Amino acid sequence: MRDEPKNEFEDAGYVEGYGAAMYGAGLTGYVMRRSHEILEQSFKVDDRGWAVIEVGAGCSGHVFYLKNSFREYVLTDVSNEMLKHAQEANSDSRIKFNVTTAEKLPYADHTFDRLIACQVLEHIYKPLDVLREWNRVVRPGGIISLVLPCDPGLSWRIGRRISSTRRLALKNGFPYEYIMARQHPNPIGNLVALIQYHFENICEMWWPLRIPLIDVNLFYCVHITT
Repeated sequence: MRDEPKNEFEDAGYVEGYGAAMYGAGLTGYVMRRSHEILEQSFKVDDRGWAVIEVGAGCSGHVFYLKNSFREYVLTDVSNEMLKHAQEANSDSRIKFNVTTAEKLPYADHTFDRLIACQVLEHIYKPLDVLREWNRVVRPGGIISLVLPCDPGLSWRIGRRISSTRRLALKNGFPYEYIMARQHPNPIGNLVALIQYHFENICEMWWPLRIPLIDVNLFYCVHITT
């Protein structure tokens, strides 16, 4: 039996091209940027200075799309290489960076007004435990904002097949289909069921068709009021 392949997100050559592949000028870039825009569409503009944490921010983060003002924005990711690129893209002194896992955040209870996680929960092997952890660090009445891919829906599978990130992974010698199988243990239907059961105050959006069907959409976005 083969050993696992190396971690693609700790490979500097791969990470260097990852941001361009994910958010560049092509179809993949448009879809990914749109997911961030959709998350903010139903969010009310707020002039208060919020304390915001983004979990699994990757190489740039959601901060460029943010509607509400903030006094502090913490970008976290498990990959040091990813956060190095995020630091290069963000020069605002209010933005901080922390290499940490999504499962155990090094912050006290009720530290943040809003937690953002874009395409993170599908990677987590114990998603309910992580939702509890995220809920812990958000103040009562705060917001947890999530973007989730409609994987393994038909539209998502087709899009993934033609994506620029797939081409990048194959070009760099990474077994893309294996990586997706390893990194996406949670199907969207299960995650939506967990969210709908455990949280009472939620605002949901599906894109692009806005009807709650997995196979015809690419993303599920939700704001959870804690």
